[in-house]
Amino acid sequence: MNRFCRIALASVSVLAFVGVAAPLLAQKAKPAATAKRDIWPGLPPGAAEEYMTLRDGVRLGANVFKPAGNGPWPVVLSRTPYLKDGRISEQTPKPGEGLAKQAKRYTDAGFVFVMQDVRGKGRSQGFYTAFETDIEDGYDTVEWAAAQPWSNGKVGMTGGSALGITANSAAMAAPPHLVANYVVVAPADRLAYSYPGGVLKDKDTIGWLRGQGISEEQLNRTRARSVDDVSWNRVAMTTNRKYIRVPTYHVGGWYDIFNGGTVDNFEFLQNQGSPGARGNQKLMMGPFGHGPLTGDLAYPGNDRLALGGDQEIRWFEYWLKGIDNGIMDEPPVSYFMMAGARKDAYSPKNRMLTSANWPPAFREVRYFLSPEAGLTTKPPGSPEVKASYRFDPANPVTTYGGANLTFERGPMDQRAVGQRQDYLRFQTPVLDKDVVISGPVKMELYAATDGPDTDFVAKLVDVYPDGYEALVLDAPIRTRFRNGRMPDALKPMTPGMPEKLVIDLWPTALTFEKGHRIAVHVTSSNAPRFEVNPNTGEDPGGKAKPRAAVNTIYMDASRPSAMVLPVVYPAEAR
Repeated sequence: MNRFCRIALASVSVLAFVGVAAPLLAQKAKPAATAKRDIWPGLPPGAAEEYMTLRDGVRLGANVFKPAGNGPWPVVLSRTPYLKDGRISEQTPKPGEGLAKQAKRYTDAGFVFVMQDVRGKGRSQGFYTAFETDIEDGYDTVEWAAAQPWSNGKVGMTGGSALGITANSAAMAAPPHLVANYVVVAPADRLAYSYPGGVLKDKDTIGWLRGQGISEEQLNRTRARSVDDVSWNRVAMTTNRKYIRVPTYHVGGWYDIFNGGTVDNFEFLQNQGSPGARGNQKLMMGPFGHGPLTGDLAYPGNDRLALGGDQEIRWFEYWLKGIDNGIMDEPPVSYFMMAGARKDAYSPKNRMLTSANWPPAFREVRYFLSPEAGLTTKPPGSPEVKASYRFDPANPVTTYGGANLTFERGPMDQRAVGQRQDYLRFQTPVLDKDVVISGPVKMELYAATDGPDTDFVAKLVDVYPDGYEALVLDAPIRTRFRNGRMPDALKPMTPGMPEKLVIDLWPTALTFEKGHRIAVHVTSSNAPRFEVNPNTGEDPGGKAKPRAAVNTIYMDASRPSAMVLPVVYPAEAR
């Protein structure tokens, strides 16, 4: 398994996280030891353990790996909730060996590598509250590392997933000695990515927390956290990334759970960021998820090292060592253009492309839902066309793939959903030429329900000539959040009254090849990926009895439901 996948798969606990789980070693209320799980494996080979004291007196432990010879050297720092020394298990009886190998990559390149346990984890003191103190703690850690005798005062931060979040958090505090970051798969806001469209990601949050012994009372409080508030924004990138002043290399995957956040952070910092950040960002997007993809599709070279070489070392050599290796002369954006990708039958149109910015130039093309399951670029002309279905929360549509963390992910075949009256499929005729998209995708859905609240789910699908329905993107919207997430924006639906709902499906880059079809699927559930709406206007998990809803989709001249695609001409996509 490549290094990227190891980072991604290690992220199961934190990225599904919206509550507080007990850390293994440092928290006062330590969980009961189970077999080898709580046994400290000792330091990885070559590591020296050093401690620092935070501004509030809490001490944090770190492993320090130094290059051969005499320093001082520039420092590459990671802050982790996953234990700097690893964890003994049947799968990893000697976890330190993998960590030592990871560190050697940096030390061989002439960097000190520091891996620190965050507050309340592993060998660090304190109480763990996921990412709530990582802005201040990250600042203190960077400045501590810069002041050590083995450091030349230049610090870069690196990491994927949770470690990427801690790197972004530290950068928001603007520590004077932080010079550059390299961030793999990290969100813009945890609210937006834990509750997309106001709908809780069920299995990746509630299911995981329940497995950690979190009470049902706490889980119900978690379900109710979908409203925007100050506690979310105090640590949110969208609120605080204006303070970031360092160059950052952003790496993401089209099927990653933080796809949109990776792209959004790059766009803001590159074009609107503070001095030091603006104009000094890089973005690389690959055809991968938060772990290995599932299903019958497999993209060539689907890890970041295979796609772009060891850009991380080049990045830090440029910014921390001043080596003019040409990395800043290269286009700011490199991205994988996906195409037909049946296993062992890749289309040559799968390839890496570059761009001066993100998104590349595109034009919005609306693919309108039409009667008899059609999808067309011609606007509807009929005065009233609609389709209704009964959505029963007791019988939700099953999830098959998508941007998942803890279970099957990626472009899985949606034929597995089967034929259901509450699952509407719309598709184009067979394409007589390629349709290339690069950029943000959204659904403009005109819809009504017979109660105060419901959900709608939209999917963008690439239909292969043999009928394989490859999921490209999917996203929900909870109708009471149609006007926004602030408390005063919540509004129940008027029964039977159609309204325009805009669903953000995030960005992608894909060639719908000649001979394929473009499809849009519309439904009201996708479980266990998303929490099922009881259709009562109340938070799921409450005392209200769920009700079946009759939901209606409109596709006429005055209410033209459409998938909005960022279409580029083939010549522009080369």
